[in-house]
Amino acid sequence: MAPSAVFLEPDNLLTPKEKNKLRKPVVEKMRRDRINSSIEQLKLLLEKEFQRHQPNSKLEKADILEMTVSYLKQQSQLQMKRSFHKSSQFDFREGYSRCLQEAFNFLSLHKVRTETQTKLLSHFQK
Repeated sequence: MAPSAVFLEPDNLLTPKEKNKLRKPVVEKMRRDRINSSIEQLKLLLEKEFQRHQPNSKLEKADILEMTVSYLKQQSQLQMKRSFHKSSQFDFREGYSRCLQEAFNFLSLHKVRTETQTKLLSHFQK
C-alpha cells in the first residue's frame, strides 16, 4: 500500500470543533510546561530546605509540592509568632509608659519629697 499524504484543510474550512481538536494538544503541552517550569523554580528556590529533609535523593514533583506547602506553613507560623511577640513587647512598653505617667502624676499631686520622687522616677526609667 502506498503512503497517503494528509493535507490539512485551510483554517477557514475547519469547523470550530475541529479547530479545538487540533489546538487542544498544543494548549495542554503549554499548560504542562508551565506547571513543570514552576515546580522546577520551587525546587531551585527551596533547594537548601529540601537537602535538609531528604539529602541525596531525587525528588518527584509531588515531593517538591508537598515540601513547599510544609515549608510555607512553617514560615507562616513563624511569622505569626514574631508578630505576636512584637505586639506583646509594644503593649508592655506602652503599658509601662502609662504606668510611669500615672506614678509621676500621683507623686506630683501628693507632694512627696522631691528627693524620693527623683529616685523613684530614676528607678522606673531604668
